[in-house]
Amino acid sequence: MGRPAAVVLYVLAMVAVVIGVDILFFRHHFWPRLAVNVGIVLVFGAFYFRFLKH
Repeated sequence: MGRPAAVVLYVLAMVAVVIGVDILFFRHHFWPRLAVNVGIVLVFGAFYFRFLKH
């Protein structure tokens, strides 16, 4: 698998986690949902830059 395909899979995994958390826990709460979504993106970004970027 090439590098672009791995990045696409990584982004799809991030999107799946964000949508799953939104649906399961924060369906009717706008501000907590926004804060958790930003946190998830930051964690995924930190993990990417720490472990996956060469």
